[in-house]
Amino acid sequence: MIRPIRALLFITVLILALPGQAIDKGDQAPSWSGVDLISDSPVSFPAVLDQRPAVLIFWATWCPYCKAFMPYAADIQKDYADRGVQIITFNAKERGRGDPRAYVATLDFPHVAIADADAIAAQYDVEFIPGLLVVTGHASVAYRRGWTDLPAGETVAQQWDREVRATLDDLLR
Repeated sequence: MIRPIRALLFITVLILALPGQAIDKGDQAPSWSGVDLISDSPVSFPAVLDQRPAVLIFWATWCPYCKAFMPYAADIQKDYADRGVQIITFNAKERGRGDPRAYVATLDFPHVAIADADAIAAQYDVEFIPGLLVVTGHASVAYRRGWTDLPAGETVAQQWDREVRATLDDLLR
C-alpha cells in the first residue's frame, strides 16, 4: 500500500516542479513596463505596439548568437519599417558582464531597447537567449523561436531571419 502512495506523491511533485507553459504562437503576449535605454523614457506594452506588429528580441552583451542576429534585425527593421513593423529589444540575463547602454549605442537602427528586462524575460518564459518572438499589432504571439536544426552551411542567425521574415510576410498580407 505504501508504494502506490509514494508513486502518486512522486508524480504530484514532478508535475508541480515542471516549468509553467511557455508563451507560444497564438497566445496573448504578457503586458509589461520598462525603461528605454535609448531615450530613458518609460515604455509599456502593449501600448508601444500602437496596433503595429513587432519583433521582440531578448539579448545580452555577452551572447554571440545575439550579436550575430542583430545585423539581421537591422535589415528586418529597414525592410519592414514602411509597413509599420518595429523592433523591441530587451537586455536580459546580463549578470553584470557587460555595458548594455554602450552596446545599444553601437546598434545602427531604430528600435526600443528595454533595460533590466529579466522580469519581462521571465514573464515570456525566455530561458535561453536570444529570445525571439513576433507579435501582432494586438499583442498576439505569431512566432516564437524554437530549437533550431540547421541545414548544412547555414548560420543560426540566417535561419532566424528567414523565419521572422516569413512570419511578418504572413501577418502583413
